[in-house]
Amino acid sequence: MSVLCWGRGAAGLRRALQPCGCPGLLAKEGILGGVCGPRRSSSASPQEQDQDRRKDWGHVELLEVLQARVRQLQAESVSEVVVNRVDVARLPERGSGDGGPQPPRKVQRGATGASPVPRSGWAQRLEKDKRIQRMHMQQLEVNLQMQVQSQSEELKVWPKHLQVEPRLLSKQLAVFLAPESSWEEQLPRVLQEAPRKLRLAVGRAPSTQAQLSGQQQKLLAFFKCCLLTDHLPLAHHLLVTHHSQQRKQKLLTLDMYNTVMLGWARQGAFRELVYVLLMVKDAGLTPDLLSYAAILQCMGRRGQDAGTIERCLKQMSQEGLKLQALFTAVPLSAEEQATVLKAVHKVKRTFSLPPRPPPAVNTSKLLRAVYAKDGPVSYPKLHLPLKTLQSLFEKQLCVELASKVCVVSVEKPALPSEEVTHARKTLQTLRDHWEKALCRVLQETKNHLEVEVHKGRFSLYPFLCLLDEREVVQMLLQALPAQGESFTTLARELSARTFSRHVVQRRRLSGQVQALETYYRKYLHLLASDTKVRRAPPLLLRQYWEMQMELGKQLAEMLVQATRMPSSLDNRHGSSRLVPVLYHVYSFRNVQQIGILKPHPAYVQLLETAAEPTLTFEAVDVPMLCPPLPWTSPHTGAFLLSPTKLMRTVEGATQHQELLETCPPTAARRSGRSHPTGQLRLACRPGLEAPQPEEAHLPQSATPARKAELAGSWRCQKVARRCTACGLRLYRLSLAQHLGQVFWLPHNMDFSGRTYPCSPHFNHLGSDGRCPPGPHCPPHPLSPQGRKWWMGAEEPWQTLACCMEVANAALLPPFSISRLRPLPQDGSCNGLQHYAALGRDSVGAASVNLEPSDVPQDVYSGVAAQVEVFRRQDAQRGTRVAQMLEGFITRKVVKQTVMTVVYGVTRYGGRLQIEKRLRELTDFPQEFVWEASHYLVRQVFKSLQEMFSGTRAIQHWLTESARLISHMGSVVEWVTPLGIPIIQPYRLEHKVKQVRGGIQSITYTHNGDISQKPNTRKQKNGFPPNFIHSLDSSHMMLTALHCYRKGLTFVSVHDCYWTHAADVAVMNQVCREQFVRLHSEPILEDLSRFLVSRFCPNPTPRKISQCWEASQLKETLQAVPKPGAFDLERVKHSTYFFS
Repeated sequence: MSVLCWGRGAAGLRRALQPCGCPGLLAKEGILGGVCGPRRSSSASPQEQDQDRRKDWGHVELLEVLQARVRQLQAESVSEVVVNRVDVARLPERGSGDGGPQPPRKVQRGATGASPVPRSGWAQRLEKDKRIQRMHMQQLEVNLQMQVQSQSEELKVWPKHLQVEPRLLSKQLAVFLAPESSWEEQLPRVLQEAPRKLRLAVGRAPSTQAQLSGQQQKLLAFFKCCLLTDHLPLAHHLLVTHHSQQRKQKLLTLDMYNTVMLGWARQGAFRELVYVLLMVKDAGLTPDLLSYAAILQCMGRRGQDAGTIERCLKQMSQEGLKLQALFTAVPLSAEEQATVLKAVHKVKRTFSLPPRPPPAVNTSKLLRAVYAKDGPVSYPKLHLPLKTLQSLFEKQLCVELASKVCVVSVEKPALPSEEVTHARKTLQTLRDHWEKALCRVLQETKNHLEVEVHKGRFSLYPFLCLLDEREVVQMLLQALPAQGESFTTLARELSARTFSRHVVQRRRLSGQVQALETYYRKYLHLLASDTKVRRAPPLLLRQYWEMQMELGKQLAEMLVQATRMPSSLDNRHGSSRLVPVLYHVYSFRNVQQIGILKPHPAYVQLLETAAEPTLTFEAVDVPMLCPPLPWTSPHTGAFLLSPTKLMRTVEGATQHQELLETCPPTAARRSGRSHPTGQLRLACRPGLEAPQPEEAHLPQSATPARKAELAGSWRCQKVARRCTACGLRLYRLSLAQHLGQVFWLPHNMDFSGRTYPCSPHFNHLGSDGRCPPGPHCPPHPLSPQGRKWWMGAEEPWQTLACCMEVANAALLPPFSISRLRPLPQDGSCNGLQHYAALGRDSVGAASVNLEPSDVPQDVYSGVAAQVEVFRRQDAQRGTRVAQMLEGFITRKVVKQTVMTVVYGVTRYGGRLQIEKRLRELTDFPQEFVWEASHYLVRQVFKSLQEMFSGTRAIQHWLTESARLISHMGSVVEWVTPLGIPIIQPYRLEHKVKQVRGGIQSITYTHNGDISQKPNTRKQKNGFPPNFIHSLDSSHMMLTALHCYRKGLTFVSVHDCYWTHAADVAVMNQVCREQFVRLHSEPILEDLSRFLVSRFCPNPTPRKISQCWEASQLKETLQAVPKPGAFDLERVKHSTYFFS
């Protein structure tokens, strides 16, 4: 049950001050009314009217309380409350006919006629209360007008006073504020002054430290954002106000001082830079490399004399800082480095920039052949000329500069009706009004937040200035949810979109787009079919900043506040009152209460009626029109301008610096036949193509419990059919039509190294019909349905597309086939294949096709057969459940449990999986499902223990190692055979109250804080599957690299590899060779050595308990399971290893 949330105290104030006689908005309401929205009208019963009359007696006291509440709200300043005028509901006069509260009339016994009834005492008191009420109302309006006027005066006064000169607490440093000589001469003496003794307490409680760190991150983001938006005086003012107060000075760090100092250095403002340097010394801090880089840069811009620069360099050397480190360890732009070098050359003319280190090359033995310069190399070329690729690059560049993609919907009617046309005009009129309202609200919010900064408080003012106001408004209108959406989710999306748009805008204004065009045109020479190979150009480094949750929350609140619509869209006379478009409600997900923004039903109906012909997507959510950039850093690669992360993980895992270029940029072609087929299906009537679901009939003899169970099962089937029907959604068809024939899918990876497409809406993962290429489906015999036989395949649309390609190929000569779809090669339960290879398990290797065989081996059928053997033995002993299961143990019953054992499924989870399969068997007695599932899961695990003895031993070793590591307070981490660092991000969830006040306080869980303890349960359960995932990813990358080196076009989805039909044999050879090379390495021994060196303390801890835990951990890590006798070379001759 959703509970409508009307805000906090401000909302209660507004409802109390709502006029009774007018159902619309207040005459002149500001932000308070925009957030809370109007009060809904309701009809009252006679009993409720009597209660209202009794409530009128306390109206005077209520007004006094409300007046006090207004003063309290204005004093607290918890949020921006701007009230221009508040109309208090007036009580109607007698005889007005308004139906207001009337005093009850006395019944005159025995008297008739028209003589007036004399007033009673309580009626006179009511008239007196009315006069007092009007007096209070007038006084309240006067007070509110005075407060609004004072706020407007504040907006005019505050921006004129920005503090520049700091107030230093050290008397020795305060002398420099009134220098007798120039600031340039004062600077060397300031650098020589010893930092003042720190006043901050050393020991703090952990909770205080966490809170302090959060506040420092917010302040640092504020200062950096001020530099990006040219609000450096504002940043300097906040730095001075915080430094001048001892309580707030503890929030300032050297990075904050350096940020402001670097800003003044870019402008050549020497006096302000010295002010900041004095504050650094006064705070007890020592300048670092970035501080000296800012000082030297300012000197270089001002053309400082050599003597001052020499004294500065001498002081820098005395503090142990090397001059070469300024150009290698400090993140400066090329222009800033040139300015620093200009200042250094005045003293050291022979100094030159240190040479750049050569690009890092992976030293893994598995990659030596990839980096070898000898031998034939035949990198694949795209079958597109250079001119076409350059044209596609220009289109993609335009898309990313606009930050959004408008796609024409395939559902667009040929000729819209009059109703649709009217709805679209109405919607456009509303959006025009909303655009003006959002501009007004944005300006008012920025003015208010600017005043907060002038008062020395942190605010979001510079963050709201990152983008142009019009662009912010358009972004908010685009994000207006058409359905209910979580408030926190919307806030995060708005924050991410603001960040992405700012990065694109900054690159455009700084001239990086022109440089990118030059570099990318050279890069295309590597890929085009009509060019020769040249050296790849260097890529641009991306500058970025971290957006706080507060910005997204502020933007979402402005969207709720400004968007309003008439309560009745059919009213053409304009007398309808305005209501909010978005309502803030609370709902429950599991046991958590979350805030949801729910649109007005009239707005939802308007959108459905309008059926707009275009769909809007973010540029990073759709595939690319040109080849993506190769990954060169964790934040540089994939899209041309839009920021994208290399690693999909929580913040803090910054050590993932390896490249993702092992997955080459592969173009994905949309099948020319499957797309028109999807459009044809839309044009068919439902009764022709869509099969009607079977009618469900409840058996007459079924018990009520059985009927309820069947009804629940049918509901699940209905949901499953709906999910299947939504697999090929209209927006995917619209994207397919928009992208054309060729597009590219940039990839990134998760923390375990597995790769995924960046585009969430249109890729080759997921359900059937999304995007070819897809898995190959086996042939099916024709059924009585004739031409509809393909609809019974597991992936019907991909089956049909493959058949069309084969039919086209049959009509062409053998050497003219060029459009045949890529063929897939899939591993046989790939997780168990890696376990069998690690343990050299002969029985397990034969079950998963590592051993050569004339026929393919099916591990699921093998486990089912072994379980059947155990069942027969138990049935002979008289076990009832074993006797009941005769004839019901099939491959399908055990498949899901066997498949997920490698990923750490427990007996409880396996029992639920088997129970679900047994309930699908209509012939099996349903009263024995619970007992039979318990029995079967035990037998499945027992069968796997016998068939994969080495697998269970390795799983147990990994689980126990992770348990002991996390118990000692560390998260599990390791390095893959290719050198990629893997860190499991499972920590105890830490609740952080990030933003308070406003519509709702956002409280979210954060498990990426490295100071939090690890989650032992998730660490030990996640280590075995994640370790296998990292091996699976390493095998895929090795196969991709060697296929790429041999000139093959390669694409993969985890353990399923695709290539052209003519190259399947080469890919199969490469796949087997790299699997053998990978597992020929001492993987488990290397893992043991790494874990011992990383987590076993040296020297031994002093405490007895810690010493015992450390010795137990070391003993467990060194107890590597012994391998079996299986020969890995036999994998090269296994036909069905990948098939």
